[in-house]
Amino acid sequence: MSAAAMKLRPGQQQILRYQNGKMGVSAVPGSGKTWTLSYLAADLIKSGAIQPDQEVLIVTLVNAAVDNFSARISGQLQAAGLLPGLGYRVRTLHGLANDIVRMRPDLAGLSNGFQIVDEVEATRIIRSVSETWLQSNPEFFEPYLDFDESQREKIYTQSQNLPALVESIAVAFIRLAKDRQLTPPDLHRLLAQVQIPLPLVELGAGLYREYQDALNYRGSVDFDDLIRLALRCLESDPSLVATLRQRWPYILEDEAQDSSLLQQKILSLLTGETGNWVRVGDPNQAIYETFTTASPQYLLDFIQRPDVLTRSLPESGRSTWSIISLANSLINWTRDKHPNLDARKALNPPLIQPTPPDDPQPNPPDCPDCIQLVEQLLSPDQEVKFVVDSIEAWLPEHPDQTLAILSPRNTRGFKFADECQRRGIPVVDSLLRSTSSTRLSTSAIFHILNALCDPRESGKLSTAYRVWRRKEREDEQRWPFYQAIAKRIKSCDRVEDFLWPQTANDWLTEIKAEGADAAVLDELETFRDVIQRGQNSVFLPIDQLILTLSQDLFLEPAELALAHKLSVLLRQLSNAHPDWRLPEFTEEMKQIANNQRRFLGFSNEDTAFNPDLYPGQVVVATMHKAKGLEWDAVYLTAVNNYNFPSGEEYDQYQSEKWFARDHLNLEAETLAQLNALTEGRAMDWYQEGAATLEARQEFIRERLRLFYVGITRARRWLTVTANSGRASARNVPARAFLELINAWEKHK
Repeated sequence: MSAAAMKLRPGQQQILRYQNGKMGVSAVPGSGKTWTLSYLAADLIKSGAIQPDQEVLIVTLVNAAVDNFSARISGQLQAAGLLPGLGYRVRTLHGLANDIVRMRPDLAGLSNGFQIVDEVEATRIIRSVSETWLQSNPEFFEPYLDFDESQREKIYTQSQNLPALVESIAVAFIRLAKDRQLTPPDLHRLLAQVQIPLPLVELGAGLYREYQDALNYRGSVDFDDLIRLALRCLESDPSLVATLRQRWPYILEDEAQDSSLLQQKILSLLTGETGNWVRVGDPNQAIYETFTTASPQYLLDFIQRPDVLTRSLPESGRSTWSIISLANSLINWTRDKHPNLDARKALNPPLIQPTPPDDPQPNPPDCPDCIQLVEQLLSPDQEVKFVVDSIEAWLPEHPDQTLAILSPRNTRGFKFADECQRRGIPVVDSLLRSTSSTRLSTSAIFHILNALCDPRESGKLSTAYRVWRRKEREDEQRWPFYQAIAKRIKSCDRVEDFLWPQTANDWLTEIKAEGADAAVLDELETFRDVIQRGQNSVFLPIDQLILTLSQDLFLEPAELALAHKLSVLLRQLSNAHPDWRLPEFTEEMKQIANNQRRFLGFSNEDTAFNPDLYPGQVVVATMHKAKGLEWDAVYLTAVNNYNFPSGEEYDQYQSEKWFARDHLNLEAETLAQLNALTEGRAMDWYQEGAATLEARQEFIRERLRLFYVGITRARRWLTVTANSGRASARNVPARAFLELINAWEKHK
């Protein structure tokens, strides 16, 4: 059905009238911004606004949204009698940056064969670099520490203390340096020019240099490099910019509240002063500010520009009027009455409005009694019991409804999941867990294919075995057994005598005669069956071969979904290259495994989790992971002043380590020194402690937005609780929570 044939909300009607120029859209939770942007893209294509060699470029935040946009736009085009898949391109920022760099890697100083390390590998490198640095510089932090001498070993050896601090400083410093387009040599030159010591910058620069050296050794870049280098390509070649402006005459940006400075610069260059750029987002849902270089201020500033048409999507059919009122009360109290003046800019209009009469997605019938705000401060154990008791009574009466427990952190979430499991309540905790990354799962398929391509190579077969048994690495006692098996396979001189033995030439018979025990023989026979099934399947079409292999390789739903997506991709390649055989497809899998193709996969972080698939079950997630999702019933937990501070004297802040003197946030102080250095005013600008105080304000603002996100996940039922935390903590219910309780009492 076309947008014109559907009943549109007033906000949607205004946006879908867009034809050209720059437009900024503020959207509230549940307002259908993905639907609206998808229909706008389809309408632009159907109206003839682009030429056959042009595309509407849609830039979004996560991989799951890429599939969502593609499916919606494709459906609209198909319904209009047009070919689906043509006239638009949907990319994450990293995917777009990869497209740009691949066009002209020489402008980025890269070879054509450069590789991209994913977050898993980047984290491993940073951890290794940080550990080595701390071992070599054990006295560095002494001037910044305040602790009892008996605690020294705990600070330096326990992973959650000083080692974790060095790693977090490395991550934040490297990310900001790349956002400022600074290389390690750039920092070295700047440091040589200043006349005052900046020890924290020297620390960060040293970690950055070692990390970048490790990437260079691998011939690789990370995701932050991709964005930095994409901008370099555009800034250094006006003809490339002109080509891309011609190719993408319209740019639609989703989740613009999470834009970074570099993202804004890239899209601004691609658009030009007179180009067409639509930015849609909800600044009230900007909850990644302390983890990234993103800021909702970029979208807010854009909306205020005189050349930008301002629109809003204020209507939402997600929640009852009572829940909407609660969320709006949080906005109003924050803006007008928050005792911390700096926090008053955390939340902004528009307020959420219910949908108009006869809307296709009407609000649920109002139910004030479905909201429970628990003022009593519970102990952590009492909170778990209270929540699970409530759920145990609620579920039998609502077996077809969806429900979530949302916590500020994973560790707390597992407490609820464990208690649900103990009581036999069905629970889904996959949003708390990390599965294998896309690259690692794709790598597993590649290594099996590689062994099938070269069936006489024992080394490749040995690697395929390690991949097949990769999950056993988690068992430290058992893993040496599998390592020994892999080593034995590699020593096999004639692989055919193992895989397809004849009576006179059976490798397993030989090693049995040499004294191999039954467990080894059973393991080798089992693996041989796997490879034989693969070899019997190599004559299948490539997509069917991938699906066949995945049955032996994968158990996790996310991995099986990835295999399906890979099979679709390779079938498309097969149609485009009918002369390709297994070696060519194997090479393509290698490129994907090395991130040389920006393949969009199904890690937990990227998969479009659908709560509606789990009625009658308890989904446990962090509040951050819940963004973009909704449930019939939501339990918000641990809403205390530790997780949601407001700037009171007794508040504590998670980034201020207990062993740091003067409550310094050393990560924030490091970034402040870096900013002072790059702005050329280190002598008169950097003052110790100021960055710590500003980081507190940023955290307070972000946590107000996180509370808002949590409330707006609920459709009809909402319960909010607070706990006292550890015995030594000075925790009370969060100030914002207490104010909502007061507002709710008046509302009722």
